[in-house]
Amino acid sequence: MKKLIIRTKYGFALTLAFVVLLSMTAMAETGQYDQRIQQAVSHKIHDAKQLQGVRASVEDGIVTLTGTVDLYQDKLDAAKKVKKAPNVTGVRNDIVVAGKTVPDNELQQKLTKKVDFDRVGYYDNAFNYIALNVKDGVVTLTGDVLFDVPKDSALDIVARTPGVKDVVNDVTILPVSGVDNSIRMRTAGAIYRDSVLSRYAIDPVKPIRIVVDNGHVILYGTVESTMDKNIAGIRASSVPGAFSVENKLVVD
Repeated sequence: MKKLIIRTKYGFALTLAFVVLLSMTAMAETGQYDQRIQQAVSHKIHDAKQLQGVRASVEDGIVTLTGTVDLYQDKLDAAKKVKKAPNVTGVRNDIVVAGKTVPDNELQQKLTKKVDFDRVGYYDNAFNYIALNVKDGVVTLTGDVLFDVPKDSALDIVARTPGVKDVVNDVTILPVSGVDNSIRMRTAGAIYRDSVLSRYAIDPVKPIRIVVDNGHVILYGTVESTMDKNIAGIRASSVPGAFSVENKLVVD
């Protein structure tokens, strides 16, 4: 019995030592693995002039980025570059945008104008609505668009504008629907064929924007008078197939 106990204890100690040895070996390999990732990531960062203020640390294949950049787009680019490095399993982007500070009202006016003029002339321009708000340099984008392109284009404009510290994307891509497309086209025809409202089609920067979501119509934009707003609402309400019409036009 004593021999059995001694052998059992000896076997347990041997197994424990083996497990500890394996753990130490794994930790050593992980350390070397992270070190190789660190070297690859550092090369990618330091090759970019705009990322000289960025630092990276690696733990278990996850890269944490810290430091400063001038533009919000530079922060995004840093994460994209690091993700392409071999064996990177994840990225924590803690980079601070430390470029010049622009007053919120000035930044909002500049960005609103840029977004308004973006993609002028495209057929979907009157069917997308993107609004933005700026607080402490943080830009929040809201609205509804037909597909990714107008949303991504607006985000790109914001990200490359000096003074933007962070971006919140609350823009929704509308569901694909043949019925909604039909309502959009018929609503646009009803509004722009009206002799009073036809002039809003002349300025492609500020059309009456027609958003349709599952049969529900919302009108956005700026009009010159309360009469114009009311007529637009009446024309939209006359379109068959629409479940409801919400008139959010603003009188300038």
